[in-house]
Amino acid sequence: MRLFQERGYEKTTMRAIAKEAGVSVGNAYYYFDSKAALITGFYDRMVREHAAVTRARLQGIADFGERVEVALLAWVDCAEPYHEFAAQFFSTAADPESPLSPFSDASHPARAAAVQIFRDVLEGSQVGPKLDAELAGLLPDVLWLHLMGVVLYWVFDRSEHTERTRAFVRKSAPMVARAVRLSRFRVVRPLVRDAVELVEEFIIPKVRNGVGK
Repeated sequence: MRLFQERGYEKTTMRAIAKEAGVSVGNAYYYFDSKAALITGFYDRMVREHAAVTRARLQGIADFGERVEVALLAWVDCAEPYHEFAAQFFSTAADPESPLSPFSDASHPARAAAVQIFRDVLEGSQVGPKLDAELAGLLPDVLWLHLMGVVLYWVFDRSEHTERTRAFVRKSAPMVARAVRLSRFRVVRPLVRDAVELVEEFIIPKVRNGVGK
């Protein structure tokens, strides 16, 4: 991560990484067959840390909106050490053909683990049992997409300690919670059904299977 930050992703070679790590190039390739595999490993480590921090902070919290906010802010806190590097990395990760894209097949394990975080957020709340089963099944994926929006904002946030991103989370999480709660009312069921169909047809297949699948 330090070399990527200092030199940029494209200019950092596996040979340089191996040298800094104090291992042979062959040994580095034994564990990671490419730079992209290193980033995939980073994704996996980040999501494990995010899950652990979120789980600890959710103890004793039942309000759905608060739980969403906790999970989102936990990600911002876990990612803070890498913020200076994020803008350089984003140009590569934003390429839909790149294995570094959060929507790529290579990123699927980390993506699935991140969706599970939001499944836990929902299931541990007072809202989860009251939702339509179809909507409840899709909501963790949609919440992960909301996290991707937070990530995008965070990448370009230059406020001190990314305070604007944190403010964005605090404003948006209650809005998400209100929308989910409203979905239980009969008067908005047709809109909810339309939204579910839209998500199922255009969004969830890409999230679960990779862009373009």
